[in-house]
Amino acid sequence: MAEEAKWYVVHTYSGYENKVMTTLKQSVESRHLENLIKDVLVPTETAIEVGKDNKQKEVERKLFPGYVFVKMIMTDDAWYIVRNTRGVTGFVGSATKPVPLTEAEVANLGVEKKQVEVNYAVGDTVQIVGGALEGFTGTVEEIDIEANSVKVTVSMFGRSTPAEVELHQVILA
Repeated sequence: MAEEAKWYVVHTYSGYENKVMTTLKQSVESRHLENLIKDVLVPTETAIEVGKDNKQKEVERKLFPGYVFVKMIMTDDAWYIVRNTRGVTGFVGSATKPVPLTEAEVANLGVEKKQVEVNYAVGDTVQIVGGALEGFTGTVEEIDIEANSVKVTVSMFGRSTPAEVELHQVILA
């Protein structure tokens, strides 16, 4: 079975997302189905809320309430395990065949983070190899791994100009 695991979206009862995720992970572990169901997650974000007493506090919010993302190879066994998990109401897609997310959807939703190896540091001279400033050489001012960006100062028309590009668009000069 050389099929590749794909991301599927599972609809759950509202408020049951974390319970479904935990139960699914336990089922996969106890039935040794790690080769079929690779990952289960509930995408969240951290936000700052101001309470009634004007105090700020960090809270974690679900990005997609009522949904759980499952990376799996779609087989009858895997479908059965997910579909019959308590709190799951069904897969997103047609009633008979779940539809996997496309690569573009996975990237846009931020479900799967791609790790970029950064072999340069602040102060290094780098070459920009993609985007509007392709071909320019500059100095790294700031690296933000979380935002997938690097700030580079390039010389444009005899002036130092700050530019922000994605991490993969820069290599050591």
